[in-house]
Amino acid sequence: MKIALGPLLYYWQRDAVFSFYDAVAATPVDIVYLGEAVCSRRRELRLADWLTVAQRLRDAGKEVVLSTQVLIESGSDVTMLHKIAANGEFMVEANDMGAVHCLAGKAPFVAGPHLNIYNVPTLQWMAGLGIKRWVMPLEMGRDDLALMQQGRPAGLETEVFAFGRMPLAFSARCFTARHRNLPKDGCQFSCLANPDGLLMRTREGEGFLVLNGTQTQSARVYNLLPELAAMEEMGVDVVRISPQAQHTDEIIKLFHGVMTQATSVDNAMQAVATLMPDQACNGYWYGKPGLDQLAAQAQTA
Repeated sequence: MKIALGPLLYYWQRDAVFSFYDAVAATPVDIVYLGEAVCSRRRELRLADWLTVAQRLRDAGKEVVLSTQVLIESGSDVTMLHKIAANGEFMVEANDMGAVHCLAGKAPFVAGPHLNIYNVPTLQWMAGLGIKRWVMPLEMGRDDLALMQQGRPAGLETEVFAFGRMPLAFSARCFTARHRNLPKDGCQFSCLANPDGLLMRTREGEGFLVLNGTQTQSARVYNLLPELAAMEEMGVDVVRISPQAQHTDEIIKLFHGVMTQATSVDNAMQAVATLMPDQACNGYWYGKPGLDQLAAQAQTA
């Protein structure tokens, strides 16, 4: 299996982004997704800057994929989508059907997790449009994935979101701006103040959700590190780690250590617990509520 680093879902200062990917270049990650997938108002980096980062990572031996925005809201968003689709150098991750329309039949592309591919006929149809890899929807469990793997078209790769706060929903409204009583178009780029999103707590003080501009995330961190062997047995090709403000390089190394059997699962789990911004969860993997944390279980035949 390969390790992928998903697109940066947060809004960071320009220099911080460049420094982050310079560090990523030195890690054992195989695939890196780049670009703005959440909000078009996040303009610290332009497309030319993302392409510069992409070239640096490619020179470091990484496969680079450009991610498209999940929620297209304006003509300028459509223009940017067409520019990404026509970049001519790097493969593209399509995160909405508009991107699929731009890419179908023209070049191999990745079907992102927000396309909601939940059954084999849809997967086969997408394969006919030219996808090279599909990313399992976050809410899908291992039993449903096993069925998808049985009917997966030949040559098609499967990727699983395996670590990070889960991007659960997108909205035309900006919740971070609303939290500060600001309009979306006058948000004052509030997301910059929250490098890992804005945590919401219940009345009991427990982390519940994270506001990330127009995106809502889980507060808990989805962690499938103990499931790597099971995923490999199921024929999963790629596991995705979602970037966070700190320790991403260490987390990548822990996943790589377990994959290469240089680190035991128990030791890796103890180490990764100190690197997460909140508690772990894995409920969706077992068909349970997403915030549940269950012990690794043997795959049911």
